[in-house]
Amino acid sequence: MAAPRVFITRVIPDAGLAKLMAANLRVRVSPLPRLLRAEELRREAARSDAVICQATDAIDRQVLEAGAKRCRVFANCAVGYDNIDVACAARLGMTVTHTPNVLTEATADLAFALLLAAARRLGDAERVLRAGAWRGWSMLDFLGTDVWGRTLGILGAGRIGTAVARRARGFEMRLLYVARDPKPAMESLGASRVPLATLLAESDFVSIHLPLTDETRGMIGEPALSRMKPGAILINTARGAIVDQDALIRALREGPLAAAGLDVYAHEPNVPRELLAMENVVLLPHIGSATVATRSKMAETAAANVISILAGKGPLNPVPAPQE
Repeated sequence: MAAPRVFITRVIPDAGLAKLMAANLRVRVSPLPRLLRAEELRREAARSDAVICQATDAIDRQVLEAGAKRCRVFANCAVGYDNIDVACAARLGMTVTHTPNVLTEATADLAFALLLAAARRLGDAERVLRAGAWRGWSMLDFLGTDVWGRTLGILGAGRIGTAVARRARGFEMRLLYVARDPKPAMESLGASRVPLATLLAESDFVSIHLPLTDETRGMIGEPALSRMKPGAILINTARGAIVDQDALIRALREGPLAAAGLDVYAHEPNVPRELLAMENVVLLPHIGSATVATRSKMAETAAANVISILAGKGPLNPVPAPQE
């Protein structure tokens, strides 16, 4: 009997591949240096026992139905899973897994790096220096915003949001957060749970750490941005579509926002030209989890889920099926 076949939509770190090979699985990695098209995903799903995919792969109903006769698991190499039709997978009896817990600290580091960079205008200062336009120290050059002692509002008090709050404690920041229920881990850091309107009005920095759902899509739009404190700075390392990009551009041009730090965008890899032209925005290419150790652990976790399921032992990190 042939060994189960595992298809990987994009190259992953060697640690994940080694784990799959050690389990004597037949592994094929897409050789294409781009996202796979819908028809390519459907074709590979139909002839694979497991698929390891990325947050950028659209695993929709058509892809899932194409793989329904053979494919047992879609292992998302990410903590978020808004790219997968989880409800459809459940109806078809397919398992979806993800990689929680392994990218918390790296993403929190990146979120705080963006906060500091946007506050202290590191991006435009570096561009001036690299362009050879710096003429020496001047007292009025590149005046930014203080971080120490300011108020940080956290949208999404899960693992990453809480890790960001821990970092903010070192800057003696006042902490506010929004969540359906009180979060003991946040409360232990001195954070106060407040309504969204209060958080927006009182925060000098707002950092987004929410999953992308029907409820959160476009959540930070014109009404929310207009309530933010004049001179506030918005940080987003979660999902781009949580923010209305057109409204964000207006808020950066006309107020109340002073700056933004963005690692994610609504239609990646496309970034609005208006954002690219703005000096008061720090832009990164979705690198929140991009450390050697973290990405290796993500690949190993996805591989471990595949191995466990194909061995009949069940998923290690299942994505729960939504309630009907």
